[in-house]
Amino acid sequence: MGTIGTSADNSLAESFNASLKREVLKDEPVFASQLVCRRDVFQWCIRYNTQRLHSWCGYRSPNAFETAESATLTIAS
Repeated sequence: MGTIGTSADNSLAESFNASLKREVLKDEPVFASQLVCRRDVFQWCIRYNTQRLHSWCGYRSPNAFETAESATLTIAS
């Protein structure tokens, strides 16, 4: 942990925000409107939580990870 007020305080949130900025803004400094901003961020969040590959789950999508884990739990019980 870093000092208070540094990015090291909350590295998970900083990483998430960096991914959001990198993948949604794509070198565009501003959105055309607030509605476009909300739509693009919402679509990105849906993709991030369902389809985007994540290192924590073996570079699978969260949906694929959940399906595999659910199958494992079903077999175990």
